[in-house]
Amino acid sequence: MRFVIDPGASTPPYEQLRVQVRDAVAAGELVAGAKLPTVRGLADELGLAVNTVARAYRELETDGAIETRGRAGSFVAPQGDAATRQAQIAAREYVDRARRLGLDDASALELVRAAQRG
Repeated sequence: MRFVIDPGASTPPYEQLRVQVRDAVAAGELVAGAKLPTVRGLADELGLAVNTVARAYRELETDGAIETRGRAGSFVAPQGDAATRQAQIAAREYVDRARRLGLDDASALELVRAAQRG
């Protein structure tokens, strides 16, 4: 996901970033468990001050869109009702494990389909 900041906009850069992340989460473009860039890395990429990105991340965390896990970084938080949030967590864990096992996405999805059939 690429974020774009318009320096000439009347909306402050931190708010532009916050809205873009929020909208990407709502649209499913950023899914639960997805790791976000580091504050410093994203600031460098966008040409922003570190504090600007940090403020956007803080506000997104307050809104429940992301969660920060200390040194591990910031991640998209599960969204929706309790069942949906738990399913998102399970899906992210499955994807992470399948990738660690060396499965490609098509093979991992086929295993899910097979499990649904039987």
